[in-house]
Amino acid sequence: MELRQLRYLIGVCEAGGVLAASKTLHVAQPALSQSISSLESELGVQLFVRTNRGMSLTDAGRTMLEHARVVLADIERARSAVQHTAHDVQGEVVVGLPTTVALVATLPILRATRAQYPKVKLKIIESHSGFLGEWLRAGRLDLSVLFVSGSETAFEYRLLLEERLALVTRPQDLPSTREVSLRSLTARPLVLPAQEHGLRRIIDQVCAEHGVELEVIAEIDSLPNIKKAVSEGMADTILSPGAVADEVRAGQLAVTTIARPHISRQVACATSITRPVTPATAAMISLVTEQMRDLVKGGLWPAKWIGEEPS
Repeated sequence: MELRQLRYLIGVCEAGGVLAASKTLHVAQPALSQSISSLESELGVQLFVRTNRGMSLTDAGRTMLEHARVVLADIERARSAVQHTAHDVQGEVVVGLPTTVALVATLPILRATRAQYPKVKLKIIESHSGFLGEWLRAGRLDLSVLFVSGSETAFEYRLLLEERLALVTRPQDLPSTREVSLRSLTARPLVLPAQEHGLRRIIDQVCAEHGVELEVIAEIDSLPNIKKAVSEGMADTILSPGAVADEVRAGQLAVTTIARPHISRQVACATSITRPVTPATAAMISLVTEQMRDLVKGGLWPAKWIGEEPS
C-alpha cells in the first residue's frame, strides 16, 4: 500500500468519480483507475460501487477512507514536527470543543492563535463531548477539551476547571430561594440533551445515586433549541451557567444553584496517549489552557480554576 493510493482514494471520493478526480489530482484517468483497482485487490475488498453516474463508497470504502485521512494527517504532522522549531510554530492543528465550551471559548482561542501563532492553521470542531472523545481516539483530532470521565485511560488529561451545573429558567419562573435541591426539580418539567450526551450522563448519574427521577418531557441535542424552549416557558433545563451567560445578562434567562447535592463536572484539555504531540499541538495546548484560565479568572466563565497556574 502506497501513500499515493490513499491520496487517490480520498480524491476519487471527494470528486465522485475517476474522471473528475483525474483533473483535480492531475493524474491520467487510466493510471488513477489502476491505482484504485490495485488497492482493492491488495485489501481483498471492493471500495467503490461503480455506476454510470459515478462512484460511491462501500461500507469497507468508508472505513478505509477514515483510516486514509488519519494516515495522511499523521504524515503531515510528522513533516511539520521535524521541519519547524519552537520559534517557528506552524502546521494544522485540529481542536475539539464541546458545544457548551465552544460558546464561551471559540473566539478567544481564535484571536489568541492569530496573534501568537499566525502560521498555525487552526481547525475547530464543535460537537458533543462523547463524539469528540471518539474522534480524538481515532486520530481525527489533535487535542480536545473534554468533560473528564474517570473510566477513560486512552487520554492524557490536563485539568482546567470545575463548574457546577444550574437550573435554568425564565426570569419570571425563577425560584424564590437562592438554591434549590435536586429532589425539588422533580416538580419541574425539563428539557435535556439525549442520554448519550456527556452532560446528560452526569445528571443521570447523580440522580441515580440519590434516588431522584426527573420529569424529562423532551430530549433535545441542540443547545440553541434548548434555550428557546426554556425562554418560551415550555420547560426548564439544567446547564452550565457559562452556556447561558449571554442570555442571563440580557435578562432572557435566569440561573439558580442546585444544591443538596451539587452537580459538578470537570473540564480538561485531552490528548491521545498513543499519538505524538507536535510542536504546533503543544503550543495550542498551552494557548487553550491560557485562554480558559483567563475566562475563569475574568469572571466570564462561572467556574473554579483547578488547572496549573502560570509560573
